[in-house]
Amino acid sequence: MKLVVVGGGSAGRTASIEASELGADVTLIETDKIGGKCLNQGCMVVCALNDVVKTVQANHKFEKLGIIDSNPKINFRKVSEGIINTTTKIRGVLTHETKKAGVNIVMGTAKIQEGYVTVNETDYPYDKLIIATGSNPFIPDTKGKEYAKTYKEMLNYTEVPEELIIVGSGTIATEIAGIFSGLGSKVHILCRGIFLKEVDEDIKKYIADILLNDVEIHEHVDVEEIHEDGVTTSEGKLNGEVFLAVGMIPNSQAVNELVDTGKRGEIIVNKRMETSHENIYAAGDVVGGIGTTPVARMEGVVAARNSCGIASEVDYSYIPLSITLHHDVSYVDTGKEGVEGHIPGSGGPNAYWDVLDSETGMTKMSVDLETGEIASIKSISPSSRTVLAYMSKFMKDGYTVHDFENFVEAHPSTDAVYKLIRFFASHEKEGK
Repeated sequence: MKLVVVGGGSAGRTASIEASELGADVTLIETDKIGGKCLNQGCMVVCALNDVVKTVQANHKFEKLGIIDSNPKINFRKVSEGIINTTTKIRGVLTHETKKAGVNIVMGTAKIQEGYVTVNETDYPYDKLIIATGSNPFIPDTKGKEYAKTYKEMLNYTEVPEELIIVGSGTIATEIAGIFSGLGSKVHILCRGIFLKEVDEDIKKYIADILLNDVEIHEHVDVEEIHEDGVTTSEGKLNGEVFLAVGMIPNSQAVNELVDTGKRGEIIVNKRMETSHENIYAAGDVVGGIGTTPVARMEGVVAARNSCGIASEVDYSYIPLSITLHHDVSYVDTGKEGVEGHIPGSGGPNAYWDVLDSETGMTKMSVDLETGEIASIKSISPSSRTVLAYMSKFMKDGYTVHDFENFVEAHPSTDAVYKLIRFFASHEKEGK
């Protein structure tokens, strides 16, 4: 079976490897760089910049305490250069891994036709096709939009902006605000609606008051015009460089004549990642939805398996989500009711010196006291992203707080989840 996969990001690359291992003859077509948005412009770049921010913040803290004599200055050109060099190395590893799996990688722009894809004047016939072309930043039709940057141009800054105006209210806006405020920029976040509207109120308050304490957050503000040196809003004018983080738009243009798409251009798929065309599947950002790398990989695997005749469906329940800031903000929520408990973060690796400022984070948990079922966990700590990934799996598999009664933690740790689990287990036992 000949399979062509268009898009070499998280969904497409994973789909290619999975299908090749299942015996398909796979050609992977990528326009720009293997690794997609996550590696080259998104998640990994945010992680890299956040590492720099943490170093700067640690220097300031230790200088304030009189431990070191330091006045760090950021060379943003060198930061960008280092990130590019590192992502290039990682991209080489991913490319080698993909080729080693038996996938034929073709670089170029794909022109998709019925039964074949043309790249660089060469036709690649397919029995099955997987579209994993990702997404691009949504650019609103605002006067002066050409003056704004998006995450795609983040490494184009030659120096840290003195003032930065971020238009947006979600995860990307939050992470960019954390990075540049941590590097010394005066940052404003302009929200058309509510800041982080999908996030728990207590977690959101901690983010705004502690993790983004130097950031001014404006809610219910309309951006009327973007200027080279700022913006005009419904509240007045603000000065600074402008950064747009107002959502993503799926890259479905190359295939929208062959498959059905939604209002935002997302390719419509079912749980088998099948489109309206019997031989075409889609996965990743191009189908809309949650839009995280792990979900894209899951969708890619499901698309690959079904294209190879192996029945498989995606399951979007118990998906852990996170925001990259000074401490990771992570959460998994089933939407079910429960009794809530919360606890301050623990002092430990990467949080010990935060004890002095009471900035070690926090953890919340909601539990059904009758059954011991965990309804939600929301945690801010250096270890929350790792802990919640495993906890979401335990929750999905039906583990209750009682299954952790004899749990022995690794110490020292900043994880507070196990403490809340023990608390809830003891209270359920007592019938409280």
